[in-house]
Amino acid sequence: MPAMEVRLHVEESGHGEPVVLLHGFPDFSHCWRHQLPALAAAGFRAVAPDLRGYNLSDRPRGVKHYRTNLLVEDIAALIRQLAKGKAHVVGHDWGGVLAWRLAAMHPELVDKLVVLNAPHPAAYCRTLKHNPVQWLRSWYVLFFQLPWLPERLLRSRDFASLERTWKKDPVTAGAYSDEDIAKNKEALRQPGALTAAINYYRAAMWWPGDLYGEPQSVPAPTLLIWGEQDRYLGWDLTMGLEAWVPDLRVERIAKASHWVQNDVPDAVNRLLLSFLAG
Repeated sequence: MPAMEVRLHVEESGHGEPVVLLHGFPDFSHCWRHQLPALAAAGFRAVAPDLRGYNLSDRPRGVKHYRTNLLVEDIAALIRQLAKGKAHVVGHDWGGVLAWRLAAMHPELVDKLVVLNAPHPAAYCRTLKHNPVQWLRSWYVLFFQLPWLPERLLRSRDFASLERTWKKDPVTAGAYSDEDIAKNKEALRQPGALTAAINYYRAAMWWPGDLYGEPQSVPAPTLLIWGEQDRYLGWDLTMGLEAWVPDLRVERIAKASHWVQNDVPDAVNRLLLSFLAG
């Protein structure tokens, strides 16, 4: 299915080899606030887009416009425009899922891949078949299939449930400052932004082949960084990936949550820079 042309807003810092950083739900490009300056200081050109539907990027209406394959093609087009060749790709949460798919579908565009607390799609599918605990961890994926109710509950009392998530989930106190939370809320207040973000989950269920179909093999050298205190995704998702990712390095961080790049930014930056420069 051809991608609908969309305009992506990007935050950019530095000059040199391009590094594209992909945020997850319910963040936006601001979630890379600790990584953008570190990459720029190390001689990279760091580019963090607001993904389709988020914050200042275009927001087409309708679930069909948030199919995983279309989101991947947005990133592929961005890399072609920025890099005229390959780029390093870094992704967290949904951005990590898209990074896995991009590296499998467009290996010619990905130099090195770094994924933070996002499961390889084939491994996630395998785990759901054999581990009922992961279904409990992923309850929100099913909840998000309902019409309008998820938006209403998440928006209620000025995004109170998401504010609790940003304040209570991270292991490190203050990982999300009050200013960070205010910026995240402002991004979600953009007309249609919350529905667009939830539509990622709806489209993944409606068109599962986009996510779980072939190809799944990732030839790029890959670093998987995993905060072990992730209450949404079990650390067992980091195991047995060699069938799909032959050139893989896994770094598990015990005192970090799902929001690993905010919990321990210095540790993440050290791993990231060492891997990309190596």
